Amino acid sequence: MSHDLQDAVVVITGASSGIGRATAHEFARQGAALFLASRDKQALHDVAEECHRQGGQARIVVADVTRSEDVERLARTAFDTAGRIDVWVNNAGIGALGAFDEIPLESHEQVIQTDLLGYVRGAHAVLPYFKRQQSGVLINNISLGGFAPQPYAASYSAAKFGLRGFAESLRGELHAWPHIHVCNLYPPVMDTPGFRDGGNYTGRATKPVPPVYDPRRTARAIVNAARRPRHSVYVGSVSLLAKFAYALVPGFNLANARMVETALGRADPDATSSGNLFAPPSGERRIDGGFRDPAAQRTTALATTAVAAAVLGGFCLYQWRRRHQDR
Repeated sequence: MSHDLQDAVVVITGASSGIGRATAHEFARQGAALFLASRDKQALHDVAEECHRQGGQARIVVADVTRSEDVERLARTAFDTAGRIDVWVNNAGIGALGAFDEIPLESHEQVIQTDLLGYVRGAHAVLPYFKRQQSGVLINNISLGGFAPQPYAASYSAAKFGLRGFAESLRGELHAWPHIHVCNLYPPVMDTPGFRDGGNYTGRATKPVPPVYDPRRTARAIVNAARRPRHSVYVGSVSLLAKFAYALVPGFNLANARMVETALGRADPDATSSGNLFAPPSGERRIDGGFRDPAAQRTTALATTAVAAAVLGGFCLYQWRRRHQDR
């Protein structure tokens, strides 16, 4: 089923920067009525103005997804103002990088409060409205971290794995409501300010390891999921490759850890910081993080193709051996 997004009522958490901000723009171009939420009031005002210029309607709600009362107020405001909620995008996210035992426990807890329980709160707040109107699309921006563990981001991985299980369980419960959809998105690493703004306990300047993609690509996938709901959406081949690599390649976690350690070993020293874990960041709020390097992207694309071929070859060999062993 395809949904017309003209005047659709859309709620987006984490709308002040990165994927959330790009998603707000994309829905605005479709003529949607937006309710934008984050902790940063000034940034939300800026995004709302951008959405108005692009043809959408936008209202802002300052809300912290770690606070149940804020999320419930967000849903109630949207429904009471517009009379319905058509799409809810769970997008707010943070991260803390560093050795697990060197990151303060309260920082790990804050990551899980935002990246897992924040999504649970969003679903809990909006589902009664979806059931009342017999329709709605819940979109969870999970990331490839929902399939591929990320060493030195243990609480982030815990949240994303948990979120995937939560969403799959929820979908099973909703079988009696055929017009209520739960869509999970699995984008790869996006070029957002998240690496600049997040908690950094490594003692080194951090940046994403290529390939790094334009967050507008995920924004378009979110809008497409709202228009034509699907259970799972993999943004780019890298996400799907990471899923199969983790399942099929022995020692994937070790290889991933060594890749992170190599990147950190080459990075400049930097001060430890909790970043945006407990308050909005002070830096400029925008869509892009400024980490994309076209030359590195091309080199990584070739490497990704080679890895994909190796994974596929390994899988075929495994299947061949399995068939012959069964004879």
